[in-house]
Amino acid sequence: MNFLELVRKNRSYRRFYQERPVPVSDLELMVEAARLTPSSRNIQPLKYIICNDREVNAKIFETLAWAGYLTDWDGPAEGERPAAYIVQLLDMAISSTPSCDHGIAVQTLLLESVELGYGGCIIASVKHELLSKILSIEPQYKILHVIALGVPKEEVVIESVVDGQYKYWRDSAQRHHVPKRSLDEIILKNIS
Repeated sequence: MNFLELVRKNRSYRRFYQERPVPVSDLELMVEAARLTPSSRNIQPLKYIICNDREVNAKIFETLAWAGYLTDWDGPAEGERPAAYIVQLLDMAISSTPSCDHGIAVQTLLLESVELGYGGCIIASVKHELLSKILSIEPQYKILHVIALGVPKEEVVIESVVDGQYKYWRDSAQRHHVPKRSLDEIILKNIS
């Protein structure tokens, strides 16, 4: 698949085939992709915890909030929950800020996940204290994101923003619709 196809396929998936495992070796490949990304000042302050253990996954799940625009949905039901998680941390002993590293790294990690046949969702709405306790995270590490991963169980449809409506939504068949602004709308000037 070419790069734009990979980007189009890299959506925020929130429902998965929970019983289909994500092997540790694939999780490590995703983190390897993130590790190789550029880092501001090359200080590389990001660290990761990977988990594909069903019992621990259930505990991680309870610390997350899902899909703010879908106000009548509490997240994926049992059987549709992530098969794995990657927790992205900032090592405060290295830097007090991730600069832009965390976004670059997570996007790259998710692109690798799509290449491997998975999908994921970046979650920043996390009960930090509880998750730190569950995973025995030392105080020098700050949780930045939790990336939920698995084989996607939902269809995500990219469509155009109409009348300024940019909020994602689900139709009656549970297809997840994601409006995107047009290229003409986001390129302010073309100086050539």
